[in-house]
Amino acid sequence: MRTPRSLLILGLAASMAAAPAAAAAPAAPAAVTAPPLLVSVRAASHAGYDRVVWEFRGGLPARRDAKFVPSLLGDGSGLPLRIAGEGIIQVSMSGANAHNPVTNRPTAPSRLVAGLPNVIELVQSGDFEAHVSYGVGLAKRQAFKMTTLTNPSRIVLDVRKDYPQANRTVTFQDLPRFVAGTSPYIRAVRRTAPALAPASVLLHHLFAGPTAAERAVGLRAVRSGATDFDRLSISAGVARVRLFGGCNSGGSTFTIANLIMPTLKQFTSVRFVKIYDPAGRTARPTGLSDSIPACLEP
Repeated sequence: MRTPRSLLILGLAASMAAAPAAAAAPAAPAAVTAPPLLVSVRAASHAGYDRVVWEFRGGLPARRDAKFVPSLLGDGSGLPLRIAGEGIIQVSMSGANAHNPVTNRPTAPSRLVAGLPNVIELVQSGDFEAHVSYGVGLAKRQAFKMTTLTNPSRIVLDVRKDYPQANRTVTFQDLPRFVAGTSPYIRAVRRTAPALAPASVLLHHLFAGPTAAERAVGLRAVRSGATDFDRLSISAGVARVRLFGGCNSGGSTFTIANLIMPTLKQFTSVRFVKIYDPAGRTARPTGLSDSIPACLEP
């Protein structure tokens, strides 16, 4: 018996519907773009402002922000970081790295002493999960402007310094002479500071330390465990300053006192310097004489 033609057609259609569809070709994986890499940090002085530049390879960070902060805190730890200055600008850059993702080695300095009339030093406060941040320590809190440049990719921070300035000196240890036992063991270097409050600013420069060029010739900052200073006052020929964060001579005859005293005595208003430990103690708190705390004794 012959099958009707209409039934043959229906059977063929049903078998075609039941056949599995051909597998689609897998989609090509989306290309992963590496975050921009911070490769350089530098600072320079210009007429009316100091400029800080962060240079990147591979484009600019997706988001940038800059603001004044009361203290510089580590992004991961939340702990305060040592930074010198009367004011602090924190610059945050999201969507960027400051280390090689393969070797994990840093690709830019984590601390840079600028020693400029307003910008004293730069301190990295974060480099984690494509987020990089820096603190900018200032001699005087001033207005700033952040812009970007290309070819190469750069973030630029311009900080004003439109105030009267004075040329002064900061004293550092001359390490080669100290090691050789050839006095003097100190050397004074030039700094430009705000004319109205130069003494405190010079101590900020002292705590920041020498620039890279000054370190290259053997100059060093000796902090004796201190991270900062406070309560600086000058009255009746006596300068008084309290160390902050710690105080320990480490058994050495050369301490931070050897740097603070000549730095402050360059002013005609200062004949004697009394240095106090973090608890407010010093050997001779009264009278016309120099004084250091017990923690700075050898």
